[in-house]
Amino acid sequence: MLIRDCAGGIVFFENQVLLIQNEKSEWSFPKGVIRDDDPDDEVATWRVKDEADVEARIVALAGRTSYEFYSLSRKKPVANRIIWYLMVSDSDHVIANKTQGIVEAKFFPINEALEKVTYSQDKSLLTLAIQKLKEINEEIE
Repeated sequence: MLIRDCAGGIVFFENQVLLIQNEKSEWSFPKGVIRDDDPDDEVATWRVKDEADVEARIVALAGRTSYEFYSLSRKKPVANRIIWYLMVSDSDHVIANKTQGIVEAKFFPINEALEKVTYSQDKSLLTLAIQKLKEINEEIE
């Protein structure tokens, strides 16, 4: 089995969250494989910028997920282990990077995003990220 470490971002702008849609019509969050010795936080920030053209900064660790699938191109199972960062953006400017297979990228109101996210573990991750962001904002006030 091929094990890939990845990093991604759950990005908020005000009361909205960034989702991307891939070519399979799945809605999720920007993420990518960590290559060489690249720091995972930099990979997460870079993938958000690369996939959706969103400038975002990390405010906290959001959590970790993993999933397995069979890669037809590699002809073997693959396990993705993802570290997720809670991020905020000062703008809702988004451009989907079609060359990366991103069909659409958009900030959605939180309730709509919770309904739109394709996978249950992403819904759980988003729910935790929402709670963490509320706690961070309460500490600031």
